[in-house]
Amino acid sequence: MYSSSDGDGKYGPQGYPRPLNMAPRQPYPASYIPSATPWSTGLCHCFDDPANCLITCICPCITFGQIAEIVNKGSVSCAASGSLYGLLLGLTALPCLYSCFYRSRLRGQYDLAEDPCVDCLVHFCCETCALCQEYRELRSRGFDMGIGWQANMERQSRGVTLPPVVGGMTR
Repeated sequence: MYSSSDGDGKYGPQGYPRPLNMAPRQPYPASYIPSATPWSTGLCHCFDDPANCLITCICPCITFGQIAEIVNKGSVSCAASGSLYGLLLGLTALPCLYSCFYRSRLRGQYDLAEDPCVDCLVHFCCETCALCQEYRELRSRGFDMGIGWQANMERQSRGVTLPPVVGGMTR
């Protein structure tokens, strides 16, 4: 009978001959294993920013609008996103179906871990905590959430100055 423990790799794990064009399986090297960055704060650390926690509990559409504007890179305004969130909250009481997609986009942009569970479940069970965590994450990455995308980009561009051009090229 064939043995899978032979050193030449001719036989598969069940002892059957391996096809000639098929190499023995090797596990992926450790460098191929994707690693996600942890969130800067935990899901239940809402009181790390008490002002945002209060605003999110009273009117989550404000916090969501601010998050959505940054995640969308200014393509949709804070007011438009917040209004749609408020409309969904008033009509269906399930704005989490909308906001969980922004958590996924945020995680994708910053390679964040899907923690503590899948995004839609986090938003369905802990909507206000999820919004507060996303807000804190963006603030920890240097965004001033109160001024919007455009003002944040202007502020960042002011930090980079190019030296003045002296004279031009001459022959």
